[in-house]
Amino acid sequence: MTTTRHELKVPAEAQGQRVDLFVGERLSLSRNRLKALFEADSIRVDGRKVKKGLSLAAGQVVTVELLESAAGAVADASLTLTVLYEDDALVAVDKPAGVPSQPIDPGETGTVANALVARFPALGAVGADPREAGLCHRLDVETSGVLLAAKTKEAWQTMRAAFSEPGGVDKRYLALVRGPLADEGEIDLPLVHAGDHVRPALSGEDARPARSSFVVLRRAAATSLVEVRLFTGVLHQVRAHLAAVGAPIVGDERYGGRPHPRLGRFFLHAASLSFSHPVSQRVVRIESPLPDTLARVRDEALGSG
Repeated sequence: MTTTRHELKVPAEAQGQRVDLFVGERLSLSRNRLKALFEADSIRVDGRKVKKGLSLAAGQVVTVELLESAAGAVADASLTLTVLYEDDALVAVDKPAGVPSQPIDPGETGTVANALVARFPALGAVGADPREAGLCHRLDVETSGVLLAAKTKEAWQTMRAAFSEPGGVDKRYLALVRGPLADEGEIDLPLVHAGDHVRPALSGEDARPARSSFVVLRRAAATSLVEVRLFTGVLHQVRAHLAAVGAPIVGDERYGGRPHPRLGRFFLHAASLSFSHPVSQRVVRIESPLPDTLARVRDEALGSG
């Protein structure tokens, strides 16, 4: 086991944010791991022990001592990855549905992170957790599409901060939904974790801000193909938000969607990412084509026009 010390300076846009949410977003840590870190006094603000609900002030420095296993993601070349973009700082791949983004347990294989390490060995040393292989964000197991990783520690830190900042990365998803839905709209609905899913927050609950917008691209009767833009990055945000407005995703039974006889997953695809490059500062846009399986289901429901 090794200990890594992270120093995170609070930017102006994070003024007032809870320290646990700030650390979790910056270092891509689970709620359980954050809880353990606070219990071990491994998170401090300006050198002082704090509680997880502390509101941060701009300019403060949060230090995090992470005890990490030396074992990172095991190289596994059995999963063939389609590279959508690559340069000296970043690599983006087309994540298939049914494949986890990264391992949960040491030694686990069969994830995108394992395949990344097999193809780009240097990624095994990038990130806050050695299992994540430089991944800057995650996608649900059944969600396909653009998944971004960084090749250097500096690029990873910059991109993690961008993903944590509302609107810092332009994230677009395609979803097929059923239910009455306006042609376009915005959903600003805080969400709370409830076991392995999220739900809209009730008054007074400790919730995470969650904001999305959507536009209907095609529709037929009660079925619509929508493009959803995420301004925040809460677990299952697209799925929970669309369900909350009465238009759950086709195949997403956890959030009220109907199963589809020819679709062994829910219809959600991470179609594109746009962001400022961490080195050159130029705008980069990375797109993933809709998988053939989803395209067939779309055309069956809406016509091929």
